[in-house]
Amino acid sequence: MRAQRFNVPPSEGVAPVILQASGSHRWFVLHTRSRQEKAVSEELTIRTISHYLPLVSRTHFYGRRKVIAELPLFAGYVFMLGSVEQAYSVDRTGRLAKIIPVFDQERMNWELRNLQIAVQRNAMLEIYPNLRAGARVEVRSGPFRGLQGVIEDRAAKRHRLVLEVSTLGKSVSLEIDGSLLDPVS
Repeated sequence: MRAQRFNVPPSEGVAPVILQASGSHRWFVLHTRSRQEKAVSEELTIRTISHYLPLVSRTHFYGRRKVIAELPLFAGYVFMLGSVEQAYSVDRTGRLAKIIPVFDQERMNWELRNLQIAVQRNAMLEIYPNLRAGARVEVRSGPFRGLQGVIEDRAAKRHRLVLEVSTLGKSVSLEIDGSLLDPVS
């Protein structure tokens, strides 16, 4: 996947506004129905419920016409900071597939804080699969398309993909860009 630039203007010398869970306000991940992220975000804004929807600017060309569209970084997800009652009130709009509770609020604070800072400083971010050593994966494109194996190592952007021949008790490995890999369940 190509690098994607975020549409948030740089905030030189200005500290970003960081939302944090505290007291009765907790993080919830709202899994939206297809293409409903912005509508859910607008609904949360109308209800004055704190939320975070990171957007990315993408340029599309239709013939000679150039169109810049703002799309959600994580398609299908909006991060909401509020109470359980607020989360379920948004669920009644019919735009959500499910509400995902966040059990580690401190970790979510930390992860979203880092994401907010990167977005506000116009970092060139790339969507990247969260692959761990031992995960079974399939190559999505390129000359090794369809190849399946196990991740051995995660160093920088390159992964070591292990191809096993279990009958022989042998395996071989190759180095491949992690952005070409999809997890296999």
